[in-house]
Amino acid sequence: MGDLHSTITTDTGAVLEAGAVDAFKASMRGTVLCAHDAGYHEARQVWNGMIDKRPALIARCTGVADVLQAVNFARTHHLLVAVRCGGHNAAGHATCEGGLVIDLSPMKGMRVDPLRRTVQAQGGVTWGELDRETQAFGLATPGGTVNDTGIGGLTLGGGLGWLMGTYGLACDNLVSADVVTADGRFLTASANDHQDLFWGLRGGSGNFGVVTSFEYRLHPVSTLLAGMVLYPRSQASEVLRFYRAFASTAPDELLTAAALMTTPTGEAVVAIAVCYSGPLAEGERVVAPLRRFGHPTADMISPMSYLQVQNMLDPAAFPHGIQRYWKSSFLKRLDDQVLDIIVEHTTTMLSPLSMVLFFHFHGAASRVRPDETAFGLRADQWDYDIISQWQDPTEAEKHVQWTRELWSAVEPFATGGVYVNHLGPDDGERVRAAYGTNYPRLVALKNKYDPTNLFRLNQNITPTVWPTV
Repeated sequence: MGDLHSTITTDTGAVLEAGAVDAFKASMRGTVLCAHDAGYHEARQVWNGMIDKRPALIARCTGVADVLQAVNFARTHHLLVAVRCGGHNAAGHATCEGGLVIDLSPMKGMRVDPLRRTVQAQGGVTWGELDRETQAFGLATPGGTVNDTGIGGLTLGGGLGWLMGTYGLACDNLVSADVVTADGRFLTASANDHQDLFWGLRGGSGNFGVVTSFEYRLHPVSTLLAGMVLYPRSQASEVLRFYRAFASTAPDELLTAAALMTTPTGEAVVAIAVCYSGPLAEGERVVAPLRRFGHPTADMISPMSYLQVQNMLDPAAFPHGIQRYWKSSFLKRLDDQVLDIIVEHTTTMLSPLSMVLFFHFHGAASRVRPDETAFGLRADQWDYDIISQWQDPTEAEKHVQWTRELWSAVEPFATGGVYVNHLGPDDGERVRAAYGTNYPRLVALKNKYDPTNLFRLNQNITPTVWPTV
């Protein structure tokens, strides 16, 4: 193999000598892929099909030793670094152009301790895989809403999910994390060890190192009352106003979402999705007003296992590899004017795969002190997402424009905050808003653990000691 052209952390080109690459490959138990290797094309692809990048190297790590080797190699050669867990990220940070991808996806080890009610899982595990393992013991930890999301990215950004009203966010249930830092150290962060790092990992995205293993607190979770009620899009104004009132009085155990979307059969609908994580009889009473409202075209609410709940949005709503562009904010209230803007704009939605979604953030997740974790936007509010999805790459411009126009119309009513995991590739200037008053503390933490900004392909917190040239 000849020398490789690569991208270094100063965004300029460099050449990796063949001997250095060969030595790196020999040091790894996992596979290191270059552009000419079998499997490279599949390994470089991520969930968002708009992201089309070609790393110089993809290090498919099998354990901590491989991650240490990869981090040290990247630091020594000043390589641009991306860290991949599940690759399920709208911004496409799990890959890079010309640099090194540290790919954790082969790291699938899990161990449930049913007596302590904890689970330890390596950094390449997805939520679907983790849920299957923990549900064998009737246990779960709050996770995402799409099964192929990696536990790493979601937890490090906070972790919204169906159980957050009762048990908090994914990051609130993190007990400890094993981390490889930029200087090649292996640390275990918890409430007792490296407490500052533990604080930053709970919402600070991938800024402070490569997390090779997560330990979570588990909760008894078995049969839940969950599902969707669908209404014709022509009833959108009335349905969304009802939803606002219904969700605003919901107990902690009830998580709700509303979406303007298109069904797989082509029907334009307003969907209200619910998940009640308490006794079924009480859940039936709580959701009864929804089931009695209006004239739905379908009522799919029923008792479900947690695995079924986690499959409610898979795979039709968020298929892997299609083109997608995402804009998001938090809304404190769903004012009539906001709802009117959204209803009118969605009459011109350009793709049957696109949707506008409201996810009610409340309950236990909203009552954590804002400074207790790096995720500090703790309030009863709505996570509001415009998710444009389409198949043909040549149509990108019109879908992006449609999304930006709707987002710009609604943004004057938003709180100014945003869920860091929902920031897109052009939202770098909004990172500070995602962290609010916690941002200065995160900068100090970045200065301590990654002063050269080796881990910069994330929703980046730029260190103030980082060289500018």
